[in-house]
Amino acid sequence: MKKSLLLSAAFLASGIAFSQVRPFQPEKSFPEKNEKSKFYTVSGERHGPSFFKKFVFPEVEYSPGEKLTFDKYHTVDVMYHWYEKWAQQFSEIVDLYVIDHSFEGRPIYQMTITNKKTGKDTDKPAAYFEGGRHSGEITSSESILWLTQHLLENYGKDAEITSLIDSKAIYLRPQNNPDGSNMYLFTEQRNRSTVRPNDTDRDGLLDEDPEEDLDGDGIIYQMRKKAETPEEKEKANFVIDPRDPKGRLMKRTFPGKGEYLVYTEGIDNDGDGSFNEDGVGGLDLHRNYPENWRPNTGGDLTGRGYTQFGAGEYPLSEIETRSTALWVLSHPNISVVNSMDTRVPMHLRPPSTSKSEERMYPQDLAIYKEMDQLGLSFTAYPWAGDVYETYSTRYKVNSMTGDPLKPEPLFGHGPDFGYFYYGSIWYGDELWNGGAMKDYDGDGIYDEYDGLMWDDEANESRGFKPWTSFNHPQLGEVELGGFHPKFFAQNGPAWQLENWAKKQALFNLAMAKRLPQLTVNDVKVKKLPGGEFEITLEWTNSGKLPVALEQAKLVKIVQEDRVSLDFDKELTKGYENAKVKITTPSLYDKTIYSGYTGVGEKKTATFKVKVEGNESVKGKIKLSSTRGGYFEREFTLNQ
Repeated sequence: MKKSLLLSAAFLASGIAFSQVRPFQPEKSFPEKNEKSKFYTVSGERHGPSFFKKFVFPEVEYSPGEKLTFDKYHTVDVMYHWYEKWAQQFSEIVDLYVIDHSFEGRPIYQMTITNKKTGKDTDKPAAYFEGGRHSGEITSSESILWLTQHLLENYGKDAEITSLIDSKAIYLRPQNNPDGSNMYLFTEQRNRSTVRPNDTDRDGLLDEDPEEDLDGDGIIYQMRKKAETPEEKEKANFVIDPRDPKGRLMKRTFPGKGEYLVYTEGIDNDGDGSFNEDGVGGLDLHRNYPENWRPNTGGDLTGRGYTQFGAGEYPLSEIETRSTALWVLSHPNISVVNSMDTRVPMHLRPPSTSKSEERMYPQDLAIYKEMDQLGLSFTAYPWAGDVYETYSTRYKVNSMTGDPLKPEPLFGHGPDFGYFYYGSIWYGDELWNGGAMKDYDGDGIYDEYDGLMWDDEANESRGFKPWTSFNHPQLGEVELGGFHPKFFAQNGPAWQLENWAKKQALFNLAMAKRLPQLTVNDVKVKKLPGGEFEITLEWTNSGKLPVALEQAKLVKIVQEDRVSLDFDKELTKGYENAKVKITTPSLYDKTIYSGYTGVGEKKTATFKVKVEGNESVKGKIKLSSTRGGYFEREFTLNQ
């Protein structure tokens, strides 16, 4: 690989060291393919970096083809193959690097896309897009992959994309959690987020009661058991949903009011009477951010405060979350972020613990609401809005009680970190909808019934396994069945993949096109009497976002736009006896602080310079904006 493709820099402020990217070598890059890798055992199964490839899903591409298509999902190593290939093919606009290594030691690739000839990425307005934080929410990674290909293959062909890459920087991370994605696509297992062993049920044991594929089909479905004994009837909390005449859909009710018990497929490994309550991992990378973080369940010693399941040992305790936070904090030129999941579907933004109007500046909230509508114009999701109200009440009423749903707080959430801590437009969008394409029963709610009806109508009923009798070693006669957990419930059928990946990617692209952009209109030099010159810089914010949200100003993540002059040091040396003296401004640092340039706003900055002698003097005028870009223009003072 050409040296120009390699990014090798010491990220001293954060402690992260960027590794050089070398030709793709799976046996060296991925610990599961290294026989010396360590592993741990759960229920007799190997877990950790040396997962066995136990099942091949027809929806997944395990080896890269000649052409990248989106009719199948792609493993981490397939995605990395394409990133390596693109880094070679588009070397003038691509840098590829390892941002860090995951819990199990897999490289976390990230790509910077910008025209290197027009300046450094850090001197340009920027956007950051990320997928794959949650193990099984793989549609989000595919959307990043789709966007990457779209940008690179249309550079030089599409005028808007070419202009974007020439003037902005786009940071792309397709797999923030390669451990979880690897587990999801190579085994029957799935989990919420990181694979770090965790005592989810707080019994002192780690991952001791995972799900199991009892019938050997490689997929973990649900189990339903008809309540027969008095003890079972007392616990039974499911009935057959009468909306489906075929008796497939289950509906939750109060314990003792149901006819069935429903579990995920597996056994009670630890003999505590509960099934599959402590599977692989259990922490949640999207509850691990520092803004409004709360201790994990059980971490409140008073018993009267708030806790947050999956929060981790402390804020940013997990490598994957920490590497994201440290990257953006060291790159304050980023104005727009989307770190995506599945499967609401929703354009999901802050706040997560309060009403928008209570904590957000009105000017910032107006921009977010505009972005909400922009997103819906591409995706037509049923929801766009904040976590606290819109997300938590999106189904309107409690399906069991009929009571109106109330806002619920969610702690340690990425969008809250992104706005309140980092002062940016930050979304945590949710892709896919469980097949709920239409409101078949007209109740105003998109739910599993609607997904089941669409599966019958458009998906040849492939997303739901009919209930099939099975002799369970502990429960006796049960039935196995339900929605396909990986390629229907959590992610779409493969033939739906590009539709969802593309429309979400186009929204992210549209946000990137709205980045702030300071444009220098003119540099004027006016000769005054007595060897003085007046130098004026005029600029405009030609972007569609201000260079700083109000929150960014509050938390001081963004400095004021500022203008300065630069001459050869020999010309300004000696102060009173200097050949070149900047007389205006009178400030010691000779910098003009210009506030924050709003959308469409035009500003000027004027210097006065005294030049001794009759020789011409060359200098530079510099415009520096944290999120609007950095610019230099040369000028000459002719006596």
